[in-house]
Amino acid sequence: MFIDSHCHLDFPDLAKDLDQLLHNMRDNQVTHALCVSVNLPDFPRVRALAEAHGNLFASVGVHPDYEDEVEPTAAQLAELADHPKVIAIGETGLDYFRLQGDLEWQRERFRQHIRAAKTAHKPLIIHTRAAAEDTLRIMREEGADQAGGVMHCFTENWEVAQQAIAMNFYISFSGIVTFKNAVALKEVARLIPLDRMLIETDSPYLAPVPFRGKQNQPAFVRHVAEEIARLRSVALADIASATTQNFMDLFKPFRGVPHA
Repeated sequence: MFIDSHCHLDFPDLAKDLDQLLHNMRDNQVTHALCVSVNLPDFPRVRALAEAHGNLFASVGVHPDYEDEVEPTAAQLAELADHPKVIAIGETGLDYFRLQGDLEWQRERFRQHIRAAKTAHKPLIIHTRAAAEDTLRIMREEGADQAGGVMHCFTENWEVAQQAIAMNFYISFSGIVTFKNAVALKEVARLIPLDRMLIETDSPYLAPVPFRGKQNQPAFVRHVAEEIARLRSVALADIASATTQNFMDLFKPFRGVPHA
């Protein structure tokens, strides 16, 4: 079985077809999915999805690309995370690709999320783009290793992956690893220890081959696993088993809730 460790099923383009998407998950042996928060105004609908479906979970956080937001405090985030179906803090991090200028507000927001994760005793979901050096620096300065977490939709090099792993983080691969031109990322997928790997879709974005350019969905996460199995010359079942166990070990999704 497979688990989609990062998707956005609350986004309107996916939410309108939720029943079909859940059916497609079942057909593709995708047993669970983590619905990830990108801002606080929409967090209630993310949480509501998790509350309504035993195989869906939620996170709480504000994405670094959301510039015009009331800045969350660590205390506020930790309070919102105090819910059995909210299993992570994020997504959070740094993005120097989409936004320019003085981004100190982004770095401070990231620090608040790390502090919240340590208070709530829940792992972090970290987004980093064109900002690996500062991302790793702030993780060290704030003691992110005490919370642990995942480097979501990883696109950095092996050196960055190793530094993150050393801080108690997992590396998550999205549909990008199936792209023909993702040569460096494919090499990282070969090298990552199996006990530090997750898979995701980041739906509705980044659909894997053979669906590249179309709307993504959690059912497609099996294609990410298939590519990693091919790259490592191992059985698909090995990737499925390892990434499922890693998800359970990191997020402890059934802590406090009946097993779905």
